[in-house]
Amino acid sequence: MKTPILPTFALLLGILLAGQNDLLAQERRLGSLDFPNSGAPEAQAAFLEGVLLLHSFEFDDAAAEFKEAQEIDSDFALAYWGEAMTYNHPLWRQQDKPAALAALGRYATSSQARQSKAPTPREAAYLATLDVLYGEGAKTERDVAYMGAMERLMGAYPDDIEARAFYSLAILGSTDGERDFATYMRAAAVAQPIVDLNPNHPGAVHYIIHSFDDPVHAPLGLPAARAYSGIAPDAGHAQHMVSHIFMASGMWDDVVAANILARDVQNGRNAQLGQPSNPCGHYTAWLHYGWLQQGKVEDAERGLSECHERVLSGGTPGEVNYFVNMRARQVLDMGDWDAAERFSADVDHPSYDFITGMAAIRKGDRDVAQGMLIKLGSSTTMDNPHLRIAHMELAALIALDGGGEDLAIGLLTEASVLEETLAIEFGPPASLQPPHELLGAVYLMSDRPAEAAHAFRKALEFTPRRTNSLVGLSTAASAMGEDVEAAEAMARLQAIWKSADPAFLLRFGWH
Repeated sequence: MKTPILPTFALLLGILLAGQNDLLAQERRLGSLDFPNSGAPEAQAAFLEGVLLLHSFEFDDAAAEFKEAQEIDSDFALAYWGEAMTYNHPLWRQQDKPAALAALGRYATSSQARQSKAPTPREAAYLATLDVLYGEGAKTERDVAYMGAMERLMGAYPDDIEARAFYSLAILGSTDGERDFATYMRAAAVAQPIVDLNPNHPGAVHYIIHSFDDPVHAPLGLPAARAYSGIAPDAGHAQHMVSHIFMASGMWDDVVAANILARDVQNGRNAQLGQPSNPCGHYTAWLHYGWLQQGKVEDAERGLSECHERVLSGGTPGEVNYFVNMRARQVLDMGDWDAAERFSADVDHPSYDFITGMAAIRKGDRDVAQGMLIKLGSSTTMDNPHLRIAHMELAALIALDGGGEDLAIGLLTEASVLEETLAIEFGPPASLQPPHELLGAVYLMSDRPAEAAHAFRKALEFTPRRTNSLVGLSTAASAMGEDVEAAEAMARLQAIWKSADPAFLLRFGWH
């Protein structure tokens, strides 16, 4: 019996439409851009998605898209440029030069050959910038030279928005990760006009946020932070990146909300790729810190416990590093000295030793604290200024425990002065125990509230609306009879802790 044609065609059409709907459902919302090129039309979707991902620092996924574009069109010059770009992470001080050169080598084996093969002078110019970025010399020198190459490319093609966007990133990358306000303002000035031309450009808002993610300039980055999450909702880094501005502003509810989204987007992507969730990552560490600031200690402890379990079962070096920082926050920010033992692990890390020592001296175990101080004093550790600060802080508390109040204050004053010479860094405090905050606490213990208040005010300049510093300031101001300042600090705390755990609030006599 002949099969009816109409039902068969209808079934086939249904299958095709279902497949098309699946493809549409899989499209990632990453923003929009226009990047004219000579690649094959069939390769454009993969290439453009790669560029969008590149702007949001989703480097692995971006590389996969560029490779797909290369498979479709093996002569697609900018697809090889794009893949090579994914191996340079300028704001993370990371670069895989061999991988980048290998990608470029698949297009053509030499710089001269690539220049000859490129279909247009503009595409040849893009490839030439990578000869600078991945050329000879030290990375810091190449970063600066690459910035100059991108500036020349932008000047040669003033209507090329992507040249402008990547020039803005190159400016940020020229400082080797060190914040320099003048340089960062230049980067913002280059990126801002792109937003005026294309408000949905992920790179423009991303680089504006990086330019302004410090306590002084954060208000200027707030519009970009409010926009970026909606521009690229399927990029985990975009969801997290907005919290750079929120963190620098002490906007803890927004910090937490942003990093919950970032965590969930990242874990969703991991699930698609058959990879496990990530309880010990950048987003979860920021989320943990935000929860502690909110007084949501149960959420924070649960997050740290999940990370602790991962490390105990064999975490990667990166996961161990985030665990060490989360453990530090739990111990120091909560004054939970028992947490150092509760979340112990076989970890060789100077910050781990610092927290073990701080918890020990607070619990009266001078011998353990002294042992940790000796470990911290190794020559390699002391090359890091934040670890030098940690060493001085632990030494100060050991001195204080022995009755050396003046020595303790002297060490903490020295640590605070050192902190003021360092470039401002984004995120949770780079010095795990902010030295001005600890100095203020020691001044309070010494019944010197005026000096304590000054130290806490200084701490809040580095870490706006950090709750431990606000508690200290309120206490010091009240002791001086400065009732207005004390009440203002207390009002900020009440606003931050509006949804805090009841058990946490009882520590302060609040109900």
